[in-house]
Amino acid sequence: MNDNRPIIAANWKMYKTPQEGHQFAQELAIKALNLTGVRFILFPSATGLFHILEALKDSSVEFGGQNMHSASEGAFTGETSASMLLACGCRWVIIGHSERRHIFHETDADLCAKIPAALDAGLNVILCIGELLEERQAGSTEEVLRQQLQDDLAGMESFPVERLVIAYEPVWAIGTGVVATPEQAGEAHARVRVILQELFPDLPVERVRILYGGSVKSANAAQLIKIPGIDGFLIGGASLDIDQYVKIAEISQIETKVKL
Repeated sequence: MNDNRPIIAANWKMYKTPQEGHQFAQELAIKALNLTGVRFILFPSATGLFHILEALKDSSVEFGGQNMHSASEGAFTGETSASMLLACGCRWVIIGHSERRHIFHETDADLCAKIPAALDAGLNVILCIGELLEERQAGSTEEVLRQQLQDDLAGMESFPVERLVIAYEPVWAIGTGVVATPEQAGEAHARVRVILQELFPDLPVERVRILYGGSVKSANAAQLIKIPGIDGFLIGGASLDIDQYVKIAEISQIETKVKL
């Protein structure tokens, strides 16, 4: 069954020690008991995964890895495989975050190898896509999104629509405090779904969840979650503070009930 609750995902990036993550997750597990209308997913650094697993025993809160290698094992110093993530209790992995693309120079070919490896291993995937500021200013947002989706999902005749989530993150809005306007976000999300339908005409892509990411805070969450086609958030900085993170979830739960 497709779970239509808003996804409230926390990408902690290179923040929080294992002990700090453990405390956060313990507190969240308690607060989540009253927030059953949303779906929490934590993405700590790899060093904290076992601590998160321990803190979330018997909790509805899910968690995953921020990255993975496409190979099942091998001489890849510093990398983590899908089986390693699964052994830590992960159900999810982020693939193609803009920082992986632009700082670590991961290519679409790299991501194209990672996605089926993750899905085949049993992980759910959040695939991040988004345009640079100069690409938006040049009017090429749709072209960039199409190229990323086409190349990242190349060779896949189909995919499990409930297990591949798309996160639209305009690169110019990540960590900058600048948020896409409702019109910009809504238009981008609508175009992503059209592109998916064109690439996979035989799949029920209307069931693919599409998240927004880019300077999401409690102050703008209500405005964003109301936009048709936004199925939740991939949150960076605001997810490091549990009060801010939970507030975003509370707002999303309330506004989604109103929207439904």
